[in-house]
Amino acid sequence: MPNYDYECLECGKRFEIFQSMKDDKLTDCPQEGCDGKVRRLLGTGGGIIFKGSGFYETDYRSSSYKSGEKADKAPAASDTKKAEKPKPAPKAAGDSK
Repeated sequence: MPNYDYECLECGKRFEIFQSMKDDKLTDCPQEGCDGKVRRLLGTGGGIIFKGSGFYETDYRSSSYKSGEKADKAPAASDTKKAEKPKPAPKAAGDSK
């Protein structure tokens, strides 16, 4: 259930009421001795509240995944350092061998 802000048009008192969205709007000022009418103010809405042990906890990879990824990358780097074997020379058209 949301909180609604009201302001009295007569005395200027501002107050907040916790009521259901199905409830009717308040019309009379709750201040003693004031018979003024109230209007509901537009609110900015509720802020986002993150609860729990971590907001992005599941967005990051586990340490075991990261270590496996490093192990996969290590051999690939050493493969590029190996010397390439020379290609055999193409055979001439006249060679029958």
